[in-house]
Amino acid sequence: MSMPHRAVRRLERAEALDKVAKPVSSAVRRVVRPRIVRNLLSGTNLGHPLHPMLTDVPIGAWTMAALLDATGKAKVEQAADLLVRAGVIAAVPTALTGANDWADTIGPERRVGLTHAAANSTALTLYVTSLIARARGDRRRGKALGFAGFGIMMLSAYLGGHLTFVKGVNVNRTAWQQGPEEWTPVLAEAELADGEHRTADADGVRILLQRMDGKVYALAATCSHMGGPLGEGTFESGCVTCPWHGSTFRFADGGIVRGPASTPQPYYEARVRDGRIEVRVPPEGVPVGEVAGRAARKIRRPLARTPAS
Repeated sequence: MSMPHRAVRRLERAEALDKVAKPVSSAVRRVVRPRIVRNLLSGTNLGHPLHPMLTDVPIGAWTMAALLDATGKAKVEQAADLLVRAGVIAAVPTALTGANDWADTIGPERRVGLTHAAANSTALTLYVTSLIARARGDRRRGKALGFAGFGIMMLSAYLGGHLTFVKGVNVNRTAWQQGPEEWTPVLAEAELADGEHRTADADGVRILLQRMDGKVYALAATCSHMGGPLGEGTFESGCVTCPWHGSTFRFADGGIVRGPASTPQPYYEARVRDGRIEVRVPPEGVPVGEVAGRAARKIRRPLARTPAS
């Protein structure tokens, strides 16, 4: 195990950080609770989280500013200052989306995320101070502060990479679920009364079944956001709400009504044959259907406030 990896592992076990992380996380969750805020910051309409794509702007701008400052040439000073300024502006929405994502973490991920946020805040402060020094004509001080900010930013970027690629924070939990391509029996029809839900196994994939107005709907039972058990969630207006973080999905097509999920829930076709409920992955290129379309339109009205973790 490399030295940086060992250091992060120690950080993951630093329970003393929970004294700060828990109340801050609770405060952030209260701020992002409104659906319009949650969906915007989560990237619900993008198909993947918004935060990672925003990080490219401040990282790229500040990296190029450091390279230009390192040349020591007067003709690139204005360009370096512009890049520092662009990074500072872009850091604000990046931090907001990052806080939104971090609020859903617990334990080791929350501790690393808190340190990641603290490092980012330090880097941003250094770059703002750098801009002030540059504006006053103290370029030597401005460069020094910029280089310090760059170093802190790279440390923070390493922690961000650890959260995503090692801990899998905000990675789609259904990405590798396939499900049956052929009609596969999963449950006796008599075991699913109208208005009820059940979970069942279909070729090794847990499926959530819901019967509404005589029609059976089927979604993957594992929440795409953080792996929550949708079968233990709440059911209302043709939707299921994850008990962990409040992501809400339509049964009609797996579409997202409320974040923090940004990846739609896998949807399965369902039918009843010979007293058995059968499901399959919809054939590629085949629309969900007019019935699903009507159901989806019906539940576009705002839902009651969903629970938060």
